[in-house]
Amino acid sequence: MNIKRILTWGTFAVIIGLIVWGLIAASQKANRETASLPLTDEITASDWVVGNASSTSVLVEYSDFQCPACALYFPLVERLINESSTTMRFAYRHFPLTQHANAMPASQASEAAGLQGKFWEMYTMLFETHDEWENSTDVKTIFAGYATKLGLDMDKYTSDFASEAVIEKINNDMKSGIRAGVDSTPTFFLNGKKLANPQGYDEFKKIIDENINPQIES
Repeated sequence: MNIKRILTWGTFAVIIGLIVWGLIAASQKANRETASLPLTDEITASDWVVGNASSTSVLVEYSDFQCPACALYFPLVERLINESSTTMRFAYRHFPLTQHANAMPASQASEAAGLQGKFWEMYTMLFETHDEWENSTDVKTIFAGYATKLGLDMDKYTSDFASEAVIEKINNDMKSGIRAGVDSTPTFFLNGKKLANPQGYDEFKKIIDENINPQIES
């Protein structure tokens, strides 16, 4: 009886030890993954960025290509980039919402194009043709057509579109957004500070100018 009891408690201790070890390992893995995610006040090597490379002012947008509001903000962001290209950097990060069935494929298309040096060209095309593919049931064909127009190597594009590396890149953008409190699109951060979505270009530009140049009076 004592031997059975010892064996029972010994087995129980081993199981508890394995559970504790598993929890510690999972926690360490989660911490490593979180540490590798981009912050909202920094630019990383994985980001798609335009603007002045030496500027310390960073505007980050978490966006969904299918999102109607993101499409409406697209021309505002484009104008802002053009008029502030010497004073700030702009980074686009993916945040495809689950209710938008075509958002994830659109992000994949942009990333696949980016691996051939054409991210921003695909980014522009996706937003400018938003109404064309927003509710399509065959977006892969449509996006492949865009890739052809951009002169991409289609074998490479097709392979990259479905690659684990592209999916991981998009998911990491989403995880960094979730960590920062993103729950809708578009969401903007200026130097790490979450902005209330501006109502029009003038308000947007004023927010940027006041944060980049604090000495400017309202």
